[in-house]
Amino acid sequence: MKPPPVPAPTANAMRRALKRARDGVALDVSEAAVLLRARGADLTDLSASAARVRDAGLAAAGRPGVITYSRSVFLPLTRLCRDRCHYCTFATVPGKLRREGRVGVPPTRAQRAVGAFMSPDEVLDIARRGAALGCKEALFTLGDRPEDRWPEAREWLEAHGYDDTQAYVRAMAVRVLEETGLLPHLNPGVVTWAGFQRLKPVAASMGMMLETTAERLWSEPGGPHYGSPDKEPAVRLRVLEDAGRSSVPFTSGLLIGIGETPEERAESLFALRRVQRAYQGLQEVIVQNFRAKPDTAMRGMPDAELDDLAATVAVTRLLLGPAIGVQAPPNLVDAEYGKLIAAGIDDWGGVSPLTPDHVNPERPWPQVEELAARSAAAGFELRERLAVYPEFVRRGEPWLDPRVLPHVSALADPETGLARDVRPRGLPWQEPDGGFAAGGRTDLHRTIDTEGRTGDRRGDFDAVYGDWEALREKARELSGDPAAAPGETAATDGHAADDSGRPAAEVPAPGRLDPDVRAALARAADDPTLLTDAQALALLHAEGPALDALCGIADDLRRATVGDDVTYVVTRNINFTNVCYTGCRFCAFAQRRTDADAYTLSVEQVADRAQQAWDVGAVEVCMQGGIHPDLPGTAYFDIARAVKERVPGIHVHAFSPMEVMNGAARTGLSVRDWLTAAKEAGLGSIPGTAAEILDDEVRWILTKGKLPAADWIEVVTTAHDLGLRSSSTMMYGHVDQPRHWLGHLRLLAELQQRTGGFTEFVTLPFIHTNAPVYLAGIARPGPTMRDNRAVTAMARLLLHPHITHIQTSWVKLGADGAAQMLRSGANDLGGTLMEETISRMAGSSYGSYRSVKDLVAIAAAAGRPARPRTTTYGEVPEERLRAAEAADGRLPELLPVLGQ
Repeated sequence: MKPPPVPAPTANAMRRALKRARDGVALDVSEAAVLLRARGADLTDLSASAARVRDAGLAAAGRPGVITYSRSVFLPLTRLCRDRCHYCTFATVPGKLRREGRVGVPPTRAQRAVGAFMSPDEVLDIARRGAALGCKEALFTLGDRPEDRWPEAREWLEAHGYDDTQAYVRAMAVRVLEETGLLPHLNPGVVTWAGFQRLKPVAASMGMMLETTAERLWSEPGGPHYGSPDKEPAVRLRVLEDAGRSSVPFTSGLLIGIGETPEERAESLFALRRVQRAYQGLQEVIVQNFRAKPDTAMRGMPDAELDDLAATVAVTRLLLGPAIGVQAPPNLVDAEYGKLIAAGIDDWGGVSPLTPDHVNPERPWPQVEELAARSAAAGFELRERLAVYPEFVRRGEPWLDPRVLPHVSALADPETGLARDVRPRGLPWQEPDGGFAAGGRTDLHRTIDTEGRTGDRRGDFDAVYGDWEALREKARELSGDPAAAPGETAATDGHAADDSGRPAAEVPAPGRLDPDVRAALARAADDPTLLTDAQALALLHAEGPALDALCGIADDLRRATVGDDVTYVVTRNINFTNVCYTGCRFCAFAQRRTDADAYTLSVEQVADRAQQAWDVGAVEVCMQGGIHPDLPGTAYFDIARAVKERVPGIHVHAFSPMEVMNGAARTGLSVRDWLTAAKEAGLGSIPGTAAEILDDEVRWILTKGKLPAADWIEVVTTAHDLGLRSSSTMMYGHVDQPRHWLGHLRLLAELQQRTGGFTEFVTLPFIHTNAPVYLAGIARPGPTMRDNRAVTAMARLLLHPHITHIQTSWVKLGADGAAQMLRSGANDLGGTLMEETISRMAGSSYGSYRSVKDLVAIAAAAGRPARPRTTTYGEVPEERLRAAEAADGRLPELLPVLGQ
């Protein structure tokens, strides 16, 4: 597909754009598109500006005058692909493999799958020979999900015991690490967030070319990507974002000259820049020029000109800045090395002394000696790097998984992060030592109430959460008013104090609608299941007498559904570690391993705390922890098993969906198989936390790396299918809007109709005080009391009759606030907790435990009786009732701190 004709830029437009580039002024899309057309003296001027930016970056990185490359081997794990890119000769079909002798002719069913993938022996043979030649990178390249299109691929995977292509990639990456010491750089195509969790523990880095964001090249017949589902621009941008959320050092880039216009190419570069601003995870951007190949649909397209390549390299450097690597493949530049160096590259990419470029097989790699000479002629020294760039080697956690870190450290210069002059050797790929060793502030559950936290934020506040300014822009877009200040919403009216005592100007409530509230109230009283979305939104905005009426209707429905008893559970929270690098921007609990408030409990300490809880009448322990990088995926099984062995009668309510996904990824198990193993170890149910708001436009402001909504849904529905029930939750009052609350509640009701597995719905008001997203000026300071009442009441109405128990949080609202919620539709107070550090670290001022008498008093303040329950709202055994009554469901005041 040839690009549509585009008028040449005027001389004035080119002069203006070149001046802005020289002056270091930010360029817009139109100016970048003009500069992409620079030729002759204009290209020389443009290249000089780009080179200055590159040189400044190299100096800041401590390697001035250095151009890098990676000595690698190319492992085409499979050339089968479900896509049909019209320029590609890498992807092939099973019939061609048979003609090449990879499969017998005519093939039997067993023979048909032979050759669909490289065998382990073939992979390891190339890797070993590469290691002997001094290579340090194993570049895994493969087609996208071939098993979705080709029966031969499915049959090969099944015959060799792999669920899918990613499982085979993971297995072979482990073998390469262990048997050769080469560092895997994985190019597995389109990967989901869950896929990144699965592959990151076996890879030093990963990559996928963006190629272009021009939608028409994918969607229109005749386009180079037409008929290729994995080349949809939105899909590929999502992959780049998920890589950033997962803290994966990532390579991407453009393929130029495939029919895009200069404006479309500029827009693609701006898309890469947006991703980089948000996550800082792109280690390099490759600018690759199209080369027509025989026997492809695009064989008649002209090759991209080298001046076009140079101009694109220069604009890439100007837009993406000094800190990112910019690469041009040296085998595609027709010996014009100097032109590309002058335009701002600082890397030549992977160069192999052993394997060909299987994507461009007609273009052999240059010899390293020639690259060094060409670089020296341009005034640069050629140095070898690893698959992972030096900046990410020096950053360490969370960018390098602890299972891969020893392999990287064996090959990296500790000062520069570049490659050492050593031959790689295989090392065990194993869980890091000490993942369950007790350490740190293990008395935090007690001292948080007496001494508080050490500081209001963790030590890597400015880095671990991504780019705050980019998040502010997203929050403004979410509010509906791009001009609004961070934390404000589209319509904040009034300045009177709200029920919490804070001025409304301090606590901007979501904007009001103007529907017929009276009609909505009448519908809610008559049959809440018939409420339309418009009516539900009207009620979510209710205030004054309308809010009082709404809460009354919800309270009447509560009485009719579950009676007057206020239920509670005698339980203990055990947060076994707070070390976490996921980057949840609402969480003040997570710490770096070196922070003063960080801690990890041993398995024995967890079991000891469960025993102490049992002794004072608990029927349940609720166990959750941070995503500690050293924690093995099987650690969760060890925790559950240890508790059940120590206290066989206690119910283990544990492991959020995020922890489930983490455990599954680290063990290589499917979610179903992991949950099955956890259930066998003693898991009784899972908390439905990590939900926050089940809308990704909100989630990606609240968190950098937590699981997407779809994965949360997969975990809880799979758990329900296995007989593991869960709670459901919603955290609100930050950057969200009532429309998000409505969507969240509707989704939970739909899931409950499908599975019946939710035991209750828990309202979780956002605690803002120490939350990073609030400290950065992005979130509101929590919900108002009006919001709390409206959410509680509408949860009762919108979840009826599917989820019958609505829980309020004394930890977040205090006794008086919880009593108000009991008059607004709630019927459950949660638990005694015994220790609560997550909300207290965030700044909650209501303590870390409540006795049985305290909970009974809260119910009495709402004019209601109280009774204990089990996790699943059953009757509590008499023996447990007596133990709880004797101890008042609370731990001794001077609980010994174990392991100190």
